[in-house]
Amino acid sequence: MKQTNAEMAGDKLDEYLLISEITGGDKELFRIFVQRYEQKVFALGMSFFHNADDALDFTQEVFIKAFRSLKDFEGRSRFSTWLFKIAYNTAVNAVNRNKEYHSLAEEEVSATEETEQSVMHRLTQDAVRSAVENLPSRYRVCVDLFFFYGCSYKEIEVITEFPVNTIKSHVFRAKKILRKKLVDFQGEV
Repeated sequence: MKQTNAEMAGDKLDEYLLISEITGGDKELFRIFVQRYEQKVFALGMSFFHNADDALDFTQEVFIKAFRSLKDFEGRSRFSTWLFKIAYNTAVNAVNRNKEYHSLAEEEVSATEETEQSVMHRLTQDAVRSAVENLPSRYRVCVDLFFFYGCSYKEIEVITEFPVNTIKSHVFRAKKILRKKLVDFQGEV
């Protein structure tokens, strides 16, 4: 569910007040940001590192960097956008240049009882996962941030430093590729 402009403005004001309190000396309040964003940062870490231990280390590193840099937060974007930029850059810098981005859509699906509906659901998830997995990595990161994290094009621009038009193009092309692959899958079932 999308927030209204008034709600976003209220959230941003709350963030500024919280940041002001933290930088003013009440460092314990930073835990609010950790609680708010820990799962999303961890999920991004899983996308890059593929295992929980590395993703946990990554999450801790991101929040330490954010805490140390909080005084530099200028408020030109939402705190979450600033945090995800730190996370994205940390992950990109940490990953071996030869490794590619691993989409959240590639996560393993846990086994459930095999009713016809659950089999169809699993096959559909597998098809989506496979289709997303085969996208070029620059498309996958934009698709993940847009669809799985709910980031706007502007937020993705801040996080990835791709121009907005490039992001729009990547998402558009990715949707076109996914649509074709999923139509092909539907014909197979």
